[in-house]
Amino acid sequence: MKSLSDNKTKILIHVCCAPDATAGVPRLAKNTGLMPVVFFSNSNIHPEEEYRIRLEETEKLSKKMKWQFISDKYNPDEWIKSVKGYENEPERGKRCEICFRIRLELTAKKALDGNYSAFSTVWTISPHKDATLINRLGKEASLKYGNIPFIEENLKKKEGFKESLKLSHKFKLYRQNYCGCIFSKRK
Repeated sequence: MKSLSDNKTKILIHVCCAPDATAGVPRLAKNTGLMPVVFFSNSNIHPEEEYRIRLEETEKLSKKMKWQFISDKYNPDEWIKSVKGYENEPERGKRCEICFRIRLELTAKKALDGNYSAFSTVWTISPHKDATLINRLGKEASLKYGNIPFIEENLKKKEGFKESLKLSHKFKLYRQNYCGCIFSKRK
């Protein structure tokens, strides 16, 4: 049985979907020198069928790439409560900031509890995501949960998004056409 100290050579990486993980996870692993552990924690994704597809695709990719994979409990009702009052916010608005904060804090707590060396996310590979905001929220989550290092990145640089498209095609991965929440789907 592995002890928690075995995780000191690993980085916990929040992943929202397999396409973003294709290029994002290897880049984070390479840039840190740490072994990646993929963490799928996405109660924002609706409907549940969409959540299941993204979960299965991420798990399948992780197995193919030989990445350790863990997932969190799916709890969409709790997520809906957390963004109540922000349903009509535009994409990249306050609702998204709340959503990012929630999932980065869950990742930071999981990284702290699991004794990982650091944590990060692949969100910044998307041209639709604000890397500055995500990195700020990651640093805040780091401070809130015991100063576990948050690895700041802007993975869309050096054609990261283009690379993720190419790899998604190569691996025949499902590519969604909306961020994930019910509110982004209807826009």
